[in-house]
Amino acid sequence: MNKFPTIGILGGGQLAQMLALDGYPLGFRFVFFDPTKDACAGLVGKLIVADYNNEIALEEFAKQCDFVTYDFENVPVSAAEFVAKNTQIFPHPSVLEVAQDRLKEKVLFREQLNLPVGDFYAVDSYSELLFAVKSCGNDGFLKTRRMGYDGKGQYRITAKTNLKELWSQIDGGSFILEKAVHFNREVSVIIARNAQGEHAFYELCENKHKQGILTTTLVPAVASENSPKAFEYAQKIADKLNYVGVLTVEMFETDGCLFINEMAPRVHNSGHWSIEGAVTSQFENHLRAGLGIPLGSTAMQSGYAAMINWIGEIPSVGFTSKEKDVHWHIYGKQNRPGRKVGHSTVVADNAEELHQKVVNLAKLLGAK
Repeated sequence: MNKFPTIGILGGGQLAQMLALDGYPLGFRFVFFDPTKDACAGLVGKLIVADYNNEIALEEFAKQCDFVTYDFENVPVSAAEFVAKNTQIFPHPSVLEVAQDRLKEKVLFREQLNLPVGDFYAVDSYSELLFAVKSCGNDGFLKTRRMGYDGKGQYRITAKTNLKELWSQIDGGSFILEKAVHFNREVSVIIARNAQGEHAFYELCENKHKQGILTTTLVPAVASENSPKAFEYAQKIADKLNYVGVLTVEMFETDGCLFINEMAPRVHNSGHWSIEGAVTSQFENHLRAGLGIPLGSTAMQSGYAAMINWIGEIPSVGFTSKEKDVHWHIYGKQNRPGRKVGHSTVVADNAEELHQKVVNLAKLLGAK
């Protein structure tokens, strides 16, 4: 490995930006590839603007890089495979192929690994939709098999849903119907794993959503009888995929049981707290894992941490406030409803202190 390797990132969003910001102190250089000329990672490094099917641009990008990774899991597999012919890439493009298809992902969890997931049904026709809805008791979520995220491409199914009208509106396509899991909370496990199979876990995260978008993560999640299983399940998935990098697995916890929801083969929103809250952030450990450098400690800097997303617009107070143990991260993206434009992290020594700091932050921001 070069002393100061250049790392390419397919995708130029805030995750690419934060990977670079944590990689620069280690001497790494970065190049980003994104179809959008105002991709926010371009604020912190060289940005190549081209479509993912542009092999000339991809080849030029790959030639500049010692290693390549991803900003998001929906990079076309064909683009990742093309880059892999020209330089080292992590995780392997085959991981993207699974993660991009909700049906393949569920099959991996349940049929290949025998892990608990909610009931699910492939839906490619109106008749299959009718069968699936009946099978799940008129209580589920119809989701696109590909590309949906942050609540996009998802439709709540109840006994009151006009299925014929819904199918007409979505104009067919490939879907999966997931039976609703009525859970007590959602948790996520973040694991860093290198090519030798060495791994490190971050503390269990508890996540809160609004309209399908992550709003708050609290760490560590209150321990339950299911907590050890969460780490066990995540490691089984990572080992099965021979995973390299940071992998996040989201799970639903019910009374006495865990159900795996989905995985993200990349650094994850629920791990942003680790920038200030852990000895080594998820971003640095993703790079360490991919480049074969020993993994850094995942221990928490303080006893507790929280992450609060800014959705749609950055609170104006964020530019001027300097509260103790409150850290601001503004991505440089244009404001837009439903868009993640920044986040704040909070650290504390105990749960009570963390709660009070989060409440104070909400008051500072004028939260209702």
